[in-house]
Amino acid sequence: MAGQGSGGNVIVFIPGLGHLVQGRILGALFYFITVGVCYALAATVVLAIVFWPLGAILHLISIISAARFRGGVTA
Repeated sequence: MAGQGSGGNVIVFIPGLGHLVQGRILGALFYFITVGVCYALAATVVLAIVFWPLGAILHLISIISAARFRGGVTA
């Protein structure tokens, strides 16, 4: 189940979940925490203009990273 593209389907809703499905625990924790903190800080109206776009960009990078992962293939 951890083949290429398998993580992109589930990561749309929870950042880092695609990495976790693929067995990349540190990547999953990184994206879950950083995107979650950005979205939480964006909930404060004053910081929304900075942290919402940052959270959205990191979330998109997380989706692309999980979708393009090639499990164990070198070269």
